[in-house]
Amino acid sequence: MEQVFAYIIGLGAAVMMPVIFTVLGLCIGIKFGDALKSGLKVGVGFIGLSIVTALLTSALGPALNIVVDIYDLQLKVFDMGWPAAAAVAYNTAVGAFIIPVCLGVNLLMLLTRTTRTVNIDLWNYWHFAFIGAVIYFASDSLAWGFFGAIICYIITLIIADITAMKFQRYYKDMDGISIPQPFCAGFVPFAWAINKGLDKIPGIEKLEIDAEGLKKKFGLLGEPLFLGVIVGIGIGCLTCTSWAEIVDKIPYILGLGIKMGAVMELIPRVTVLFIEGLKPISDATRSLIARKFKGADGLNIGMSPALVIGHPTTLVVSLLLIPVTLFLAVLLPGNQFLPLASLAGMFYVFPLVLPYTKGNVLKTFIVGLVVIVLALYAVTNLSGFFTLAAKDVYANTGDAAVAIPEGFAGGSLDFAGSPLAWIIFQCTYWLKWIGSGILVVGTMALMWWNRVHIIRNQKLMAERGSDRIQTTE
Repeated sequence: MEQVFAYIIGLGAAVMMPVIFTVLGLCIGIKFGDALKSGLKVGVGFIGLSIVTALLTSALGPALNIVVDIYDLQLKVFDMGWPAAAAVAYNTAVGAFIIPVCLGVNLLMLLTRTTRTVNIDLWNYWHFAFIGAVIYFASDSLAWGFFGAIICYIITLIIADITAMKFQRYYKDMDGISIPQPFCAGFVPFAWAINKGLDKIPGIEKLEIDAEGLKKKFGLLGEPLFLGVIVGIGIGCLTCTSWAEIVDKIPYILGLGIKMGAVMELIPRVTVLFIEGLKPISDATRSLIARKFKGADGLNIGMSPALVIGHPTTLVVSLLLIPVTLFLAVLLPGNQFLPLASLAGMFYVFPLVLPYTKGNVLKTFIVGLVVIVLALYAVTNLSGFFTLAAKDVYANTGDAAVAIPEGFAGGSLDFAGSPLAWIIFQCTYWLKWIGSGILVVGTMALMWWNRVHIIRNQKLMAERGSDRIQTTE
């Protein structure tokens, strides 16, 4: 089983997702040509996104490494990036069975009406495998590993239900779609609480600074494209130790600025392909379910957050947080993680934050600042256990992507920086049976609460003749 799933996962999202969506399209009655076209657009979207993020990493990585050397910013936790984390997750006993186990849990929750999300974002199941793998290697117990992974999966599905209507109202062309990705889901409570707190500060609630507002107020300066160029040039200047060196490196500095601007401009264009590919599948799935299954109205299709990372506010705030994150990583007492390879994953912090901040750049930046500080400490705290898993996978596979330099521990912002992963690990590993009991009781309470609201909203939906569930926000 491990070899079978390792082969499937090894194909990558760009191959997996077109096959999955083409087969799914045929199963729900879409013509072969249309289903294939939708699947291929999704695959092309993944390739385009990987090319753009690779451009960000290849352009920014060497520059940041120079800055690290100049200012002696070496910390003890080596940033391996999310591809290494995914490799660690899927190349373990937990990862080998995570897809069928989670699909079974999803089906059971649908039958018991404790979720309304059908999670077909199979590639991102590596997040659930990741927390399970870290717990497995820390506790030397496969049962505890699956326990942590399943708890994470259930909580993520419930958060996807809770956020579905806000998500669909805020983003365009997202009817019937939810985001069951635990890295995004883990930041929702912080977005809700911080947004509520900021609204109580006199004057803050009146500062409607969204991305469009920035463009109107600052013109070219408010464009993500131009901000990318400015930040790129700024980082390029930091790689120099004198004015004379800056003059000598002007072509390099300007080139870095253009590349950063290109990333900001290309990401939204690439995400359009996801929407074009997924919308026919999503519409046909909801239509089939509504026709064939009584009481199944209002189901949401769980999709990747890659659909919406091209939002202007996400781009602007992610870009502004990159230098701030590096600054914080060095200054925060006790932190040992310097994010470099993980910076490309910064965009994925905000897909479920924006519906709560309504795209307000200031509020979104404050939320991002808080969660990034927490994420740095979470990665530092889990780095020893992540290293155990990575070394075992490297010993068995020889995969250079999971090799950790001598004298360092390993870490990754995604998914080790998620508060959801950190809480589940602490309860399962350190508190053992007491912590696990707390997790079980809390998760069961959330399932019961979600079921109550699902049943209530189905009744309201039947009375009003609506075809969508208005999930409580």
